[in-house]
Amino acid sequence: MDAAFAIPELPALRKGARIWLAYSGGLDSTVLLHRLHEAGVPGLRAVHVHHGLQADADAWARHCRAQCRALGVPFTLLRVAIQARHPAGPEAAAREARYAALRERLRSGDLLVTAHHRRDQAETVLLRLLRGSGVEGLAAMRPLKALPPGQLWRPLLEVSRMQLRAEAERRGLYWIEDPHNRAPRYARSFLRESVWPLLEMRWPQAEASLARAAGHCAEAAQLLAEVATQDLALLGDGETLGVAALKSLPPARRRNALRHWLAQRGYEAPPTAAWDRLEREVLDAREDARPLLRLGDCEFRRYRDRLYLMAPLPPAPGALELTWDGRATLRLPAGCGTLRATGRRARPVELRVRFPQGGETLRPEGGTRTRTLKNLFQEAGVPPWQRLRTPLIYREGALVSVADRWRAAGEDTENLRFTWTVA
Repeated sequence: MDAAFAIPELPALRKGARIWLAYSGGLDSTVLLHRLHEAGVPGLRAVHVHHGLQADADAWARHCRAQCRALGVPFTLLRVAIQARHPAGPEAAAREARYAALRERLRSGDLLVTAHHRRDQAETVLLRLLRGSGVEGLAAMRPLKALPPGQLWRPLLEVSRMQLRAEAERRGLYWIEDPHNRAPRYARSFLRESVWPLLEMRWPQAEASLARAAGHCAEAAQLLAEVATQDLALLGDGETLGVAALKSLPPARRRNALRHWLAQRGYEAPPTAAWDRLEREVLDAREDARPLLRLGDCEFRRYRDRLYLMAPLPPAPGALELTWDGRATLRLPAGCGTLRATGRRARPVELRVRFPQGGETLRPEGGTRTRTLKNLFQEAGVPPWQRLRTPLIYREGALVSVADRWRAAGEDTENLRFTWTVA
């Protein structure tokens, strides 16, 4: 390989894994295509995403196909539709559509390779600074990250744009110039065309310095993740957190634990101002309160000393009644999961499935007296919102089972046992 810069060693991959280069046809991915091809990377193939945003998009796709054919690299063309009005703007819409299409091509263990370089890293740091990002955001792009079902590899993050252009010119390569890269209405293009030249005039090492700062932030983010892992192990069981223990942490450490809890559960971290609402409306609520705070794509609830994090719940089923013979799995409405019956049936049974309305009673197996469901739920620590979604199974008008929690004493229901699975 050229001594001007070296590409890191390929990450460890499982046997038979495919390596997909995201090939736009631009300068950066063109140089990387030739480097990977010359290195004899096994399983290399190129994939070009056709966004349909430019009049020349078809010509670009033909160019990429021709370049790959000349090298003998398998080529795939993907066409995507861009969301017309994306809340984060057209750049974000194109990026999301592109990555969604690329992920669909990945099999387990595959590697997606992109040609992001040091200037891209520096620009990302600046843009995230302007958005007020924390250290996780300022760590910008990682060289290797999970991209289920595969991984994403960025081998050029320590290579400058000048190095890439020098190599492309020395080799006599042909590449595409996307006019979007110079359109000032896009944030990154404005930064690249209007701001960056001024920065480099005053601070020639700005690119390298900002990229180095991203590395420092990545180390700090890793430390914060380790602290959060230790704290979360002491605070709860993964599904809930202890409120008193959480409040005993210093504010910054408490927010750090909550931020990583959200990430572990697959939710976006809320805006900075939302943390104050969470503290005030949920963590500091009266002990007998049942607070609910919806933030973005999730909601926080509190019951007793436990903090719950979940997707927003639809309204409870209410007075709905379902007829069930116990044979097929019964899919319940309103996100209430499924019911399945197991056991021997001497004859067909007709069951009714309802949901709590208040006033229901049951003498559970092993119990000596009839109890109200409300009392049973309270003793078991079942949160109020889960009670309203718990299926009640009736036979001939009598309550015979509360999901798979309690079974009526003396009731064999044709030897049936029930399993309730909540999604």
